[in-house]
Amino acid sequence: MSKIKVIIPAFNEENAVGRVVRDIPKELVDEVIVVNNNSTDETSRAAESAGATVLLEETKGYGRACLKGINYLEGKMDTEDIVVFLDADYSDHPEQMQSLVDPIKEEKVKMVIGSRKLGKSEAGSMTFPQRFGNWLACGLIRIIYGVKFTDLGPFRAIEYGTLVQMQMQDQTYGWTVEMQVKAAKMKIASAEVPVDYRKRIGFSKISGTLKGTFLAGYKIITTIFKYA
Repeated sequence: MSKIKVIIPAFNEENAVGRVVRDIPKELVDEVIVVNNNSTDETSRAAESAGATVLLEETKGYGRACLKGINYLEGKMDTEDIVVFLDADYSDHPEQMQSLVDPIKEEKVKMVIGSRKLGKSEAGSMTFPQRFGNWLACGLIRIIYGVKFTDLGPFRAIEYGTLVQMQMQDQTYGWTVEMQVKAAKMKIASAEVPVDYRKRIGFSKISGTLKGTFLAGYKIITTIFKYA
């Protein structure tokens, strides 16, 4: 039976990360890893109290935090095991994790993206720039790589061996799109499943600011063309 480990990058999410960890189906996963991305609050304490393994990544960057989690897994997982990623802000629904890992466990695909577009999104949970950026990025991936995605959502599952094969590199905002672009280019069998989405707890460090929105959009677009 495949082991399942969860990686949650977290920056100043003391009010949300504990709820995320506690809502993950415990009978499903072997370990929950929260990567504290140089938070200045009690993120580590909240995550540990909820039962997570906590790692520290002192250099800020969503991709850096994810890479820290992947490095921690080296030697702990077999090729057919599964890694799940989700955010620490409680916008995802961890209890829906089963639907993401089942297609991989059934050996139908190697990667599953949780699509917020296919699921139910709470009003106000996604800003207009987020929705437009997803539409544009997914359209470019379809045109350039010939693979259809509806979302770049953070809630996703991937076979460990496939993740290692991808040799992920992005250290900031381009992490999710890099994974999907590489999957398309490498012709890795992928699927999307509907996931629900709600307003995050606290303030978004990316979509909550004009600068963050612009930088994220720029990085996503340049990453798509980088691997073309």
